[in-house]
Amino acid sequence: MNPRTLADIPTPALIIDVAAMERNIQRMAEFFAEGPCKLRPHFKAHKTPEIARRQLAAGSWVGLTCATVAEAEIVADFCDDILIANQVIGEGKCARVAELTRRVDIKIAVDSVFGLEQIAAAAQKAGTSIGVLVEINIGFRSGVGPGEPALALARRAADLAGVELRGLMGYEGVAQPIEERDKREAAARSALERLLSTVPVLREAGLPCDIVSAGGTGTHDISGRLPGVTEIQAGSYVLMDTAYAKLDIPFEKAFSVLGTVVSRPSATSVTADCGHKSCTQDHGNPEVRDIEGASVLFLADEHALITVPQDCPLKPGDRVQLWPSHIDPTINLHDVFYALEGDKVIGIWPIVARGYAEQRMEWSKE
Repeated sequence: MNPRTLADIPTPALIIDVAAMERNIQRMAEFFAEGPCKLRPHFKAHKTPEIARRQLAAGSWVGLTCATVAEAEIVADFCDDILIANQVIGEGKCARVAELTRRVDIKIAVDSVFGLEQIAAAAQKAGTSIGVLVEINIGFRSGVGPGEPALALARRAADLAGVELRGLMGYEGVAQPIEERDKREAAARSALERLLSTVPVLREAGLPCDIVSAGGTGTHDISGRLPGVTEIQAGSYVLMDTAYAKLDIPFEKAFSVLGTVVSRPSATSVTADCGHKSCTQDHGNPEVRDIEGASVLFLADEHALITVPQDCPLKPGDRVQLWPSHIDPTINLHDVFYALEGDKVIGIWPIVARGYAEQRMEWSKE
């Protein structure tokens, strides 16, 4: 029987405050309703079609961002403009991207001749064309050097059959978590200067650069107002976590991990059934919601050890909620969200893109 209220939900579980989530979606859509830069929400943050559909319904977008081919295959059922903001390497994955171009406008990031030629070969074999954005290394994760190195790769893309050069991409990831606004803005502007300085290099060489994709939740209102940036790939804003909640951005924490107290081993501690198999701690321990003076001491496999004041009334059978420190990997641990209005369950939303679909596909062939 499906749970009707918060008290009925089996734990550990992910729960969404739908009203808070909708406010976050609306605030971001309103910000990007003004100016030439638009939003391309990142599906990897929540991996849930029901949430993505609500983001699209709010407007101010140019499409959706995905992290993997499997995510793009899911998103293609309800969005016709997709950016895979990563390099796609491997003949099998490239073939799947080529197949997707029969259904939607899909673009991928490239930062090497090897990757570019692989995706071009897959497109040629399928008789299609795939859009590519040359990713610029602006100080985080991946990318080719700005200026001449980027131009050389862009020229190669322009010469290859099966791919269409659409523009540039960069991610100012190092700036996202900086709490002080002035320092975050300085870091974002410095990083994006490497990206934006390459735009005229391509255009002066006669190459197209219609898309300049960047940004994230922490810098959406900085990068999203820089002249030349055309779209922002923000994702965490929709549900938020404790790391982003430290910043001066206008979004609410809208999801939590629900647990059940299973033990009160001492006057100042309780143990709940929501350990790190249900809540990651890569950005620090989660925070305890709505219990003053309580904090997570340690996450074991199945248990959260929580310190509480002596007068805290929690006892075995009571419910606790943890605010996660990192949205993406925590959600990837769960199969569904329980969507709540107050304490009422209004829906159970499958997290369709969790895990790795490639592994499930290979297993199913056995």
